[in-house]
Amino acid sequence: MILLTHGDREYLRERGEELQTDLGVVEIPEDARPGDVLETHLGEEFRVRRLRGPDLFNHFERTGAPMLPRDIGLVIGETGIASGDRVLDAGTGTGVLAAYAGRVGAEVVTYERNPEFAEVARENMRLAGVDDRVDVRTGDLTDDLDDRSGFDVLTLDTEDAPAVAARADEVLVSGGFLAVYSPFVEATREVVEAARGSLSDVRPVETIQRELDVDDRGTRPSTGPVGHSGYLVFARN
Repeated sequence: MILLTHGDREYLRERGEELQTDLGVVEIPEDARPGDVLETHLGEEFRVRRLRGPDLFNHFERTGAPMLPRDIGLVIGETGIASGDRVLDAGTGTGVLAAYAGRVGAEVVTYERNPEFAEVARENMRLAGVDDRVDVRTGDLTDDLDDRSGFDVLTLDTEDAPAVAARADEVLVSGGFLAVYSPFVEATREVVEAARGSLSDVRPVETIQRELDVDDRGTRPSTGPVGHSGYLVFARN
């Protein structure tokens, strides 16, 4: 799959397909490569782009509200997920976090309870090109927890995260990290209390991002809403 862009417009298409827009029709050649410029029959130019992480966030088929790239960036930065790591994930959802981890070279096992959501996630992994590194399993991680060990990172986005966090030391290698995302502060407190029983360096954070307004008068933080997205808890075995 490739992206065709024109200004702020983006279209996800296969090579060899035809793109029809109000700007004209584009015949996408089989050998289209990132950086190529394709013209519609009306002479409008579309650029070819390779899919990258933010593009996956925008174009994955969604089964709910996925983690935002800024939260995923914190997870990767704080846990150091890297090539060769083994990552255990629960609450796959759309699969954005699992895809990012797979794209940096980690081997990921991710659990999704809803069979339909799991199948969508598998298709998204294929789109991301990481279906050989991300194993999407249909089921509940807590049912398999006794058989899960030796992971470098454990990531959770589930209602039962406190129960799993309480046993994170059984899952993680020495020095491994736990990262838990929650949209609610009450659940975050439960995770913190559970993680303190098995791990060290337990640290909850809130993720907030403010945009800047840049114009002829100067530059200042936007007066729009503060960009709160959720809460993250990090801990280490």
